[in-house]
Amino acid sequence: MFLSKITLLNFKNHESLSLSFSKKINCFIGKNGVGKTNIVDAVYYLCLTKSYFNSVDQQNILFTKDFFRLEGRFQKQDGAFEIVYKLPTNKRKELLINDVAVPKLSDHIGNFPCIIVSPDDSQLILGSSEERRKFLDGTISQINHEYLEWLITYNKVLAQRNAALKRFAETRYTDKHLLESYDKQLIPLGTKIYEARKVVMQKLQPIFQKFYKQISLERELVNFAYYSQLNEKTFDELLEGSLNRDVMLQRTDVGIHKDDMEFFLGANKMKKFGSQGQQKSFIISMKFAQYDLIAQSKQFKPLLLIDDIFDKLDNDRSQKLIELIAGSEFGQIFLTDTYDAHIRETLKGREDLFEVIGV
Repeated sequence: MFLSKITLLNFKNHESLSLSFSKKINCFIGKNGVGKTNIVDAVYYLCLTKSYFNSVDQQNILFTKDFFRLEGRFQKQDGAFEIVYKLPTNKRKELLINDVAVPKLSDHIGNFPCIIVSPDDSQLILGSSEERRKFLDGTISQINHEYLEWLITYNKVLAQRNAALKRFAETRYTDKHLLESYDKQLIPLGTKIYEARKVVMQKLQPIFQKFYKQISLERELVNFAYYSQLNEKTFDELLEGSLNRDVMLQRTDVGIHKDDMEFFLGANKMKKFGSQGQQKSFIISMKFAQYDLIAQSKQFKPLLLIDDIFDKLDNDRSQKLIELIAGSEFGQIFLTDTYDAHIRETLKGREDLFEVIGV
């Protein structure tokens, strides 16, 4: 799969912009603030129907304008696709593929897969467990359409159960039959989500370690682990044992919405003992493993987006990263940097692999 052309209209700081791309590496080069990252985000939008950097769609409209529109021309094994994403102010967003409206945006997820690496990804290590669950869910959702439906339904039922628990505190009456009705919906959904996450974590581990060895030049040993309350007990046992606590806390305190991942540098936690360069190498390796797993599942290569490619990496790791993405494991790549000298030097004699686009 590759993206041959994109057009941005009133998107973030771009009033009107149209670009054509090469099939391998496309480098957006320019000073800070000119909108390099916004172009990358536009590609992400077309693939996954949302921004990677700002979850409020209306805030991605250019100031003083009342809509934005994105167009992309994709080529896949099964044909050419014109994707149009448009958002009028105070109206529902629309997605069209070859002039046909997509009624349910979630159905689009995974059809045009892409992976992004950004400086903001430091939160994968340093942030809350929600960030790590989002990584897992983003991986599986691009592979398995059913998983995304399970997750959407689970979160809706969980919100209803939590709302009921709050009402119980206000009315001082606990309706156990109502909770049981929610539990009967949560248990099968949560169990399927847990099993899917566990399988993906097992598959990611060896791929991740392979990439980390390459990027770090085998300087360190790294690992990660998946933590879930369902590792110890079934979901129905957890809900039954937590009933009184849930009523007291006015929220559901057990389930797959409490899952987490732990990252290790040797025997130590990466969060506490990893340098910025080691943490960035870890994140890139996780994202590359995510990319590889999706590529294996789809049997074609997703798009790879890398914002501020050399952020926090020393020269050795930077050079290894460029050599790696220029190899055969990756398809079309979009990256941003303030200068193109490093890329040109590393890929000297292989200019056919990349195109520099000034922004």
